[in-house]
Amino acid sequence: MEADFSHVWQMWVVFGAIIAAIAAYASEDIPLEVTSLALVAGLLAFFHFFPVEAGSGNLLNPENLLAGFADPALIAVLALLVVGQGLFQSGALEDVAQLTNANAIRAPYLTLGVMLVVVLVVSGFMNNTPVAVIFIPVVSALAAKASISSSKMMIPLSYASILGGMTTLIGSSTNLLASGAASRAGLDRIGFFDFTIPGVFLAAIGIVYVAFILPRLMPARANLTEEMGGSGKQFIAQLQLGYGHPLVGSKATGGMFPSLKNITVRMVQRGERPFLPPFEDMVLRPGDTLIIAATRATLMEALKQEPDIFQGLIHQDGGPSDPDSDDEQRPVRDLMLAETIVAPGSRMIGRNIEQAGFRMETDCIVLGVQRRSRMIRTQMSDIRLEAGDVLLIVGNRQSVRGLRTSRDLLLLEWSATEIPHLSNARTAQIILGGTVVSAALGIVPISIAAVAGALAMILTGCLNIRQASRAIDRQIFLLVGAALALGTSLEATGGATFLAQQVILVFDGFGAAVVLSVFFLLTAILTNVLSNNATAVLFVPIAVSTASQLGIDPMVFVYAVIFAANCSFATPMGYQTNLLVMGPGHYRFSDFMRAGAPLVIILWLAFSLFAPWYYGF
Repeated sequence: MEADFSHVWQMWVVFGAIIAAIAAYASEDIPLEVTSLALVAGLLAFFHFFPVEAGSGNLLNPENLLAGFADPALIAVLALLVVGQGLFQSGALEDVAQLTNANAIRAPYLTLGVMLVVVLVVSGFMNNTPVAVIFIPVVSALAAKASISSSKMMIPLSYASILGGMTTLIGSSTNLLASGAASRAGLDRIGFFDFTIPGVFLAAIGIVYVAFILPRLMPARANLTEEMGGSGKQFIAQLQLGYGHPLVGSKATGGMFPSLKNITVRMVQRGERPFLPPFEDMVLRPGDTLIIAATRATLMEALKQEPDIFQGLIHQDGGPSDPDSDDEQRPVRDLMLAETIVAPGSRMIGRNIEQAGFRMETDCIVLGVQRRSRMIRTQMSDIRLEAGDVLLIVGNRQSVRGLRTSRDLLLLEWSATEIPHLSNARTAQIILGGTVVSAALGIVPISIAAVAGALAMILTGCLNIRQASRAIDRQIFLLVGAALALGTSLEATGGATFLAQQVILVFDGFGAAVVLSVFFLLTAILTNVLSNNATAVLFVPIAVSTASQLGIDPMVFVYAVIFAANCSFATPMGYQTNLLVMGPGHYRFSDFMRAGAPLVIILWLAFSLFAPWYYGF
């Protein structure tokens, strides 16, 4: 597909679409899926009425624009997500995780360093997200054993998994998608270990910072339960007042409810109408929903002294309390608070707490939901759960401990010595090994190996059809498909060539090494604003065009895109593993910038010095 500068105005429309897409993706005000679909629909309509004509017809007809959704690299990415979910469901890596946690008390930071190296190595051969999911509870247990804040360890975990993904073709979806984009540009297919040497070099430089410097620089933040009791910070809970509830008939005095000592009522929902403080002379009625705020200590004291007040909390599954239920006789002293994370691929994603049947499934109830380190202050019934959400739950000890075997929720309170042994673990390990070996030796293309591995996971019972379908991330599918359509449009309208010319025009006098360095930095910056996958797909055509105009091997610039697009360290939305650790680590946006920006700079400088020497220019 050749660029044609006679379509300059269409090229500028594509640039406008790219800018609009970046703004929409970065703002997060519009769901990613909606933005992706709108982008594809807009491109289809625009190039139908204003085609980019060539000898073979419209270069941007629906067949070409939609071809990305059937791209072998994208299919391989989705299939590897299923393989990774099979490893997670079967507990295939938990023995390894347990071994790395053996000396947690005596040498916690050394243990963390060893653990992060293990994560880095494993991430080179499977998708980063399930690796992070498996190790999040392990890191939490390590922090608890060593009396160290988990905030010092969670970001290093995410970064180690990203660094490991740079080392092989299947280490990251970014690598596979960049490889596919390079093939569409006419380059040879990238082999399994083709960029492993520079990848290992960058990963080794990065892991020194991540494992031995970063944990000591990260802030020490209390977890949810510590914050609620120790610091006096409050969390949000919900009370549903039924008939016979002791709070029915309570009247507000001076805007407060005297029967709720040391507990603040933030809102009373009556039917469709919300009432906000002050509640002057308001009388509570059956059917009212109270959104309350209290410290953990206050809540536990109230549960001991006046447990009847919290009937609506203990039975918040939406149904009436059963007076004959054993729950009514459960001693309050047996209740415990714990934190769980909604796992990627969980059945609860997209559902509210009642729809997920949380009480029935777990025999626990949710006190609060924290998303991206912020407590959500709306009714529980309005919250649709997302992967990475942190749930504060209450239940008896047996019920809470029972969550250790859950694959929908990750319990952050378990001990690594009590990891369950799951029967399919060995089978899943063999399937992963077969997938990696067949792809690495070139026996079959990576897309075939990945699809076969996903099928084997299902046929052997490592996961079922529903779990496999939940593992296929629709956001990745739509985002990458839309990005591929943009990349195709950019190339056909001459946009890729135009951008390459501008880069060369500004930096050509400094030599190819400087152009390569600048290209790496620009890609690394955008990957933290947009996404790693979309950035890789968009920049590969520009990379190929830039290298061709410089007269050097285009694969060098493609590798630069792969490494730079993986540098998603400086923002939480840059990579899914960053979002997963944001809740359990209780991070703010600024924490990722403070921790990740230096790592991006370190890797940029390392690549800028290493690549010209290694590739000989």
